[in-house]
Amino acid sequence: MIETDNIIEAKNLGIKYKVSKFRRSSVKDLVKNVAKRNSLKSKGEFWALSDLSFNIKRGDIVGVLGKNGSGKSTLLRTIAGIYLPDKGSINIDGTVSSMLTLSSGFRDDLSGVENIYLTGVVTGFTEKEIEAAFKEIVEFSEIGDFIYQPVKSYSSGMKARLAFSIATSLKRDIMLVDEILGVGDFKFREKSKNKMLDLMNSDITVLLVSHDAETIKQYTNNCIWIHEGVLKASGTTDEVLNLYHNS
Repeated sequence: MIETDNIIEAKNLGIKYKVSKFRRSSVKDLVKNVAKRNSLKSKGEFWALSDLSFNIKRGDIVGVLGKNGSGKSTLLRTIAGIYLPDKGSINIDGTVSSMLTLSSGFRDDLSGVENIYLTGVVTGFTEKEIEAAFKEIVEFSEIGDFIYQPVKSYSSGMKARLAFSIATSLKRDIMLVDEILGVGDFKFREKSKNKMLDLMNSDITVLLVSHDAETIKQYTNNCIWIHEGVLKASGTTDEVLNLYHNS
């Protein structure tokens, strides 16, 4: 059973790089994963995460540090339920909102309006809850009348803004953020940062992946450092950043 103060508990968590273990994924992810798996040739498998054990308390803002390919995004996708553990366990006491795959999960043939409702229902919200957040989503995304047009007519920036707006307006207990603060032009990025700060000052638990140490320092109170799929350190942001920079 998960401890009362914790919202996420991982015990000896291991994720093997194996296509059959993906519950949900985009075509792009599958192609990348197959390519990586095939490049391993004789090994036949790759442990993206190995024996990770950590706890995250309710309301914490946690930075996830590590070089490219260290397993950061794999960890977030595991918490989101996209990947299933091959070893150990991860227990989550709450609902999860992920900005990782929202825009790639849009139905291009449907309008923005229809995608808002579809995304909301798929992620567990009632029609009443979606209706209550609808105006906020549309206004924040700055898409205007395009909200009534098929998503296939959107630019990548418009899709990203709509995804961000949905994720931050339909609030869950846990929010997963992977470099999403760079969405849109300067004005929208500033607005999205302020939106994230508002959320982080609430009781929502946030996991933030970023390659920018200043972003991690500014937004988070705790950190997890992963290197080649192994947990190197966890603790306060200042402690972990100090270890990370001196490694």
